Amino acid sequence: MKVVIAGGSGALGRRLSDDLAERGHEVVVLSRTPRPGRHRQVPWDGRTVGPWARELAGSAVVNLAGELVDRRPTAANVDLLSRSRVEPTRALAVAAARLDAPVPVWLQASTIAIYGDADDTVLTEMSPVAEGPPQMAGVARAWESAAEGVNAVRQVLLRTGIVLDVGTPALDRLLGLARWGLGGRVGTGRQWISWIHVHDWLAVCRTALDGTGTQPLDGVVLATSPAPVRNADLMRELRRAVHRPWSPPTPAPLVRLGALALRTDPALALTGRRALPKRLQDNGFTFAHPDLPEALSDLLR
Repeated sequence: MKVVIAGGSGALGRRLSDDLAERGHEVVVLSRTPRPGRHRQVPWDGRTVGPWARELAGSAVVNLAGELVDRRPTAANVDLLSRSRVEPTRALAVAAARLDAPVPVWLQASTIAIYGDADDTVLTEMSPVAEGPPQMAGVARAWESAAEGVNAVRQVLLRTGIVLDVGTPALDRLLGLARWGLGGRVGTGRQWISWIHVHDWLAVCRTALDGTGTQPLDGVVLATSPAPVRNADLMRELRRAVHRPWSPPTPAPLVRLGALALRTDPALALTGRRALPKRLQDNGFTFAHPDLPEALSDLLR
């Protein structure tokens, strides 16, 4: 199939573009700054409909556009994170609405952060979303709302956990903490971490686009491993993966202080969500890397 990807220059976008191209699909990346590369790139501004819109005719659409959330939770940053997601989504939706036929499938990125800090609650696709905090649930709700009612035969709303992949900010920061002797539990260590190996995330995307499984996926889908772990267990496995001994815990006040220095959001480390991919499992999806120790071993091999 032909697949048009918005946000294809990010870490996951590059991964998905390469994966689809290697399997024979035609990949078109919408880019604000097109550069010569492996895939055909078409310029757009991420806000308005332009000549790029003709690429959508008969194509699958993947919308990954959005700035990285790893920044301070200020009002300006919340606005930046929202606009960087809502404006491209609205532009894509308007372009799709002008097509003679609906887009065959629309894969819309989102995040399980939409559930806020869920404590020990087991989350599935049927769980209600949270009102806050603004930089997490607030941004995610605005992102998803912008994609409501798009002109598509199928729309899959992919709420993803932490994607573990080498060379990406999430895993690099976690591994760095473990290597620097800061790999102890964070805060109470009881917060749940829902994660997914990048190869499984790519397989989920292919399943959503191809419509394979017991029935084509549609609506909300959680893209997480079926084995979430608590923060203390995550940090222990990270230490084991990089051959580091026990490390002292990092109390919540110290996390908040460190977040100021790193210009990040302490809620990324102090909140958690226990998500289970019920719809994927009901659809017969098989995870290649369902368990954290093996997943880290595979990535760091």
